Amino acid sequence: MPKMRTKSPPLDLHGTGYCASFNFRRTARAVTSLYDMALRETGIRSTQFAILVGIAKNQPVSMGALADVLVIDSTTLTRSLRLLQKEGLVAISNRAAMRQRFLTITAKGERTLARSLPAWRAAHEQFVATIGSEYWVELRSELERLAHVAVGLEKPQKDVPSLAPTSL
Repeated sequence: MPKMRTKSPPLDLHGTGYCASFNFRRTARAVTSLYDMALRETGIRSTQFAILVGIAKNQPVSMGALADVLVIDSTTLTRSLRLLQKEGLVAISNRAAMRQRFLTITAKGERTLARSLPAWRAAHEQFVATIGSEYWVELRSELERLAHVAVGLEKPQKDVPSLAPTSL
């Protein structure tokens, strides 16, 4: 005899449409899709483009420093870097001082990045022209501020200095 399910009370989803994570992820997927479409002919995706730019601007750069710049967890970055290394676009050093590995862009990576820049610029210019350059500059600054806020909120409370007065 099948079990009768008891009816659960309806979920209270009030306010979930205002969720920062939901809204940022939705927007990020839409914008990423736009740039992926523009870069399709170049053979790389927008996420790979961002990693290559991050390395090219800061090389040689440690994996940890690049992860901080891109605000990406090390596991995801390592997975992406393995693909880029396999394709011959980046070089990853052996562990150096302080057990760090450093990244550089290869000659093939530079050619790939150079080939993708016109497509990226066209997509970016179209996006900025559509939303307005002044608005983009303000939004970009606000997004940077929000990224810092979110990173700060992730830190364990023990890392955050107490604002309460201490007695000595």
